[in-house]
Amino acid sequence: MSRMEHCTKYLFEPQISNAFSEEYPIILHCGDSYQFLQTIPSGKAMLIITSPPYNTGKEYETRRSITEYLRQQEPVADELIRILNDRGSLCWQVGNYIEDSEVFPLDIFYYDMFKKRRLKLRNRIIWHFGHGLHASKRFSGRYETLLWFTKTDDYVFNLDSIRVPAKYPGKLHFKGPNKGKPSGNPLGKNPSDIWEFLAQEWDEALWDIPNVKSNHPEKTIHPCQFPIELVERCVLALTNEGDWVLDPYCGVGSALIAGLKHDRRAAGCDKEYKYIEVSRSRLLDYFAGKLKVRPCGKPVHVATGREKVSQIPYEWKKHFTGEST
Repeated sequence: MSRMEHCTKYLFEPQISNAFSEEYPIILHCGDSYQFLQTIPSGKAMLIITSPPYNTGKEYETRRSITEYLRQQEPVADELIRILNDRGSLCWQVGNYIEDSEVFPLDIFYYDMFKKRRLKLRNRIIWHFGHGLHASKRFSGRYETLLWFTKTDDYVFNLDSIRVPAKYPGKLHFKGPNKGKPSGNPLGKNPSDIWEFLAQEWDEALWDIPNVKSNHPEKTIHPCQFPIELVERCVLALTNEGDWVLDPYCGVGSALIAGLKHDRRAAGCDKEYKYIEVSRSRLLDYFAGKLKVRPCGKPVHVATGREKVSQIPYEWKKHFTGEST
């Protein structure tokens, strides 16, 4: 469905409800996530995808010990599993928690939390990005992880929706009854669990998607914004049209937009009113065709060496030439 068809469907004003209701295609709630989740019927969400608070002391967080932080997430985890459809998926995207200069990889702790609740891990996906803070006492972090869990062994997985071009499409079977015939799939190959987004290609599980920094077209006031592109492959692979996509910590609504772009229903919650207002504005802009979005699959910029910012500063050249100032 095109954006214009979306606009016609919702009479140029998307139907957004503050409370969960099957009568509305978009739910955007401002309030406590746990309390909101209690209002959603069991088994409703086909995809739950989120980037929860990392407990890093952002303006919307109260920093706690790692033990207390995880303990507070457990009731939310229980509600999410209740809401998750038996054929559904939970995608949990996290980075690292830092305490006294020690790194705690949150995906390891969350794996244990969800495994105890009988979810099954299907992939641990690496999201790689090229920019971030520069560390002085350890290697600078340039990746985060996305844990993909399912509730059962009978889950939605639309492989054909996410196939990528084969490296050697002309490869042939070399023995057996199909000897001499193409060995691949005409629609492309199955992407691995290391994905890299390239021009016209989703190829590998290292996802090379730029994080949302100052020059990103999707940048808003949120300090840890979720790229829409990161969610889209999950939506296409793990849901069907009309399914519910839920983000319990929706921030500025990127996961909702990713779901709506592909004709899914979307529900999100955030406790910060200013982020909910940004989400609402972005949703209205999307349906009006005005939202700035980084195209899915657009190659990451590579410096040519001609840009001034990519050239060695004059003040540094003495270190390479031995010249004195």
